Amino acid sequence: MSQMNPETRARLAGVSTATLCTALFKRGLRNQFIQDVRPLNASLPNMVGPAFTLRYIPAREDLNTIKVFEDRSHPQRVAVETCPEGAVLVMDSRKDARAASAGSILVTRLMKRGVAGVVTDGGFRDSPEIAELGFAAYHQRPSAPTNLTLHQALDINAPIGCGDVAVFPGDIVVGDREGVVVIPANLADEIASEAVEMTAFEDFVTGQVQQGASILGLYPPTDPGTRDKFAAWRKEQGR
Repeated sequence: MSQMNPETRARLAGVSTATLCTALFKRGLRNQFIQDVRPLNASLPNMVGPAFTLRYIPAREDLNTIKVFEDRSHPQRVAVETCPEGAVLVMDSRKDARAASAGSILVTRLMKRGVAGVVTDGGFRDSPEIAELGFAAYHQRPSAPTNLTLHQALDINAPIGCGDVAVFPGDIVVGDREGVVVIPANLADEIASEAVEMTAFEDFVTGQVQQGASILGLYPPTDPGTRDKFAAWRKEQGR
């Protein structure tokens, strides 16, 4: 997995998934926001990192007894031990939260290894403990049953679907208090730069609206003078 541009990482850490979705929409990408996935701890900073993936298929009872976890080559365990530092482990659990995708011990291991975060379109067990770790984790809802109940871990770092979004290894994953967006790797640098510009303008607009301004002609900036006001505001703010 190629290293992520540190400047791009820093820019994405300061923008919202909503702004990123708009920047992606401008390029014709309408389905990059992972559906029905929420942060366990909404007070944490943005999660940013390249995707490292794990795919589950439906469990077959004879292949998923509790003994399989004794196998050091079990794909779930291997994914946790090999997900690169600074990456985001993204799991395809087929949007099925009836059994957990992982629990607090594995998520703690990811945190200690320097992984940037973890995302599943299923659920986590030990979710109260995960929420207290101070580590970015996103799921559909809490789920106590072990993953073996319904899931068989299969493919590591292959293209997956997560919450109806195609996720390719190396795609840039950004999570905030609202949810998780996936940015194609080849677009990450330009999307990050544009999102910083968009965020500055949105902050300007928010201030204007809070002071009683109409959104008409302001957002989008079609009135004469709006861009000049924004430039003056930006200079004053040092942005």
